[in-house]
Amino acid sequence: MLRSPFFYFIIPLFLFSCQEKKIINNDNESIRKEALTLRDKADENYQKQNFNTAFYEFNKSKLLFETIKDSSNLGYVLIQMATIQQVNGDYYGSKETVTEALTYSKKNKSFASSINNALGIADKELSLYDDAIFYYEESANESLDFEGKQGPLNNIAAVYIQQKKYDKAITILEFLLESPSSKKLLMYKDKRNKKARYQDNLGYAYFKKGVNEKGFRLMNEGLQIRKEINDTYSSIESYLHLADYYSKKDLQKSDENALLAYNTATKLNSVDERLEALQILISNNHSAQDTKYVQKYFSLNDSIIKVRNNFKNKFAKIKYDSKKEKDENEKLRLEKAENELSLQKASYMRIVFVIVFVFLVILIAILIRYYKNKNKAIELKTSYDTETRIAKKIHDELANDVFNVIAFTESQSLSTENTKENLLQKLDDIYGRVRGISRENNSIDTGINFTRSIKEMLSAYNTHERNIIVTNLEEINWESIDDMKKITISRILQELMVNMKKHSKANLVVIKFESDLKTIFINYMDNGVGCEKSTIVKNGLQNMVNRIIAVNGTIDLETEPDKGFRVKITMPEQTLIKA
Repeated sequence: MLRSPFFYFIIPLFLFSCQEKKIINNDNESIRKEALTLRDKADENYQKQNFNTAFYEFNKSKLLFETIKDSSNLGYVLIQMATIQQVNGDYYGSKETVTEALTYSKKNKSFASSINNALGIADKELSLYDDAIFYYEESANESLDFEGKQGPLNNIAAVYIQQKKYDKAITILEFLLESPSSKKLLMYKDKRNKKARYQDNLGYAYFKKGVNEKGFRLMNEGLQIRKEINDTYSSIESYLHLADYYSKKDLQKSDENALLAYNTATKLNSVDERLEALQILISNNHSAQDTKYVQKYFSLNDSIIKVRNNFKNKFAKIKYDSKKEKDENEKLRLEKAENELSLQKASYMRIVFVIVFVFLVILIAILIRYYKNKNKAIELKTSYDTETRIAKKIHDELANDVFNVIAFTESQSLSTENTKENLLQKLDDIYGRVRGISRENNSIDTGINFTRSIKEMLSAYNTHERNIIVTNLEEINWESIDDMKKITISRILQELMVNMKKHSKANLVVIKFESDLKTIFINYMDNGVGCEKSTIVKNGLQNMVNRIIAVNGTIDLETEPDKGFRVKITMPEQTLIKA
């Protein structure tokens, strides 16, 4: 009986595959044990608040779980790593980490609620309140039981208080306290911390709404529960809320509560709460100690920025080093497997198969790595340019002002009312600048609120001395214009406003929009001091020119010294991407 030559090829191939499967299974079991040991050690260090060590061990276990494709443990480890990053103020890094866990939430639904809640916390701390509410709502919807929904709902209420939507916050918090399902849960002793949290937040919402007596009673009841159950950390929030309440009624009691919050936060190394307490003390204080609180505030704020930057760099280095170690171990593991297979079956066919297999694996790995590195390089370049621009703005616009405020507090007696008002005005100016920088770098709403966001951005530059007139903005059919064009227009207007404020000394600015269904026309004019046309690029408008060119637009600049500044911009309504 004649057999095809392929039959003789398939037999060694079958033997090779069986042997390889046995080796891989043994190797996977060893990897799983090592990964689980690292994960358990990380959990222990996390409970002990040894966050650096815990993050390192979680990351190492993550790389091992990736090797054996253990999606359940991967999701858990990534959520824990993101939580550690949030504890240390690395909110952007935590979003990147927890987003990676979304892949595994599809296979394990129990992760979805925790992932969305973590994304909500990060966006809340970054003041992206609408995004935070979206993720908290997703977290509540994904929760498997009512108890799991309580946390996200309370977080939503806290965001509403930040947004001054007190009625919405009150509705949620009263539901959490009074609904039958909540009452059933809150009757247990181990749930009293939740009841205290809801009462404190509800009282604070009522106080902010103007219902002072009821608000004070609820906040005070929440604080008493926290004292009874020794919930020291949560009591900080109660003291801060009461300090805010008393700041309008009794400055001495306000100071007492702020100091209790500050001292408790200091013992627990909770820096953000310490800063909040110092802000209240600075606003309240009318004694010679005012200078001390201001100096403490700036010193602490500077320290936290440095510490959190160190943590960000440390986390990034841990990930990089672990990835490098994983690659080296993987290389050694492959070499070991190849040697074992070669010793067990030294046939020519098996050697050829191994060579082809390894070649394909390496080729695929090189291609994947190449495209990943290429995309990463682009992302890093964009991030670097943005960070450089923000850093320069902070240095140019804020550093000197902060130094002058510090010098002012050191040289002036703050016991007099005029001096104190002068200091508060300086701090308010700095705060306004910080918000301005934040606003300039916020994401742009390209939806139905686009025109409103443009108006709000332009109105920020409208003052008693400067009038900004905008015409025909609402006449444009913005719904037919793609998002990239809207973002470009918003950034161009922002750069024109910044340039005008810094250089033109104009008291009248006119911006006119026109469209002929194919092209958008934007005409800008101010009556400022103008400049030589050759110096325009040096005045910081090169970015604007580049943006316009990138969307196939044209720009015409007209200016002369003492004759104002004019810009004519045209853009096609549909963006063509250049090769």
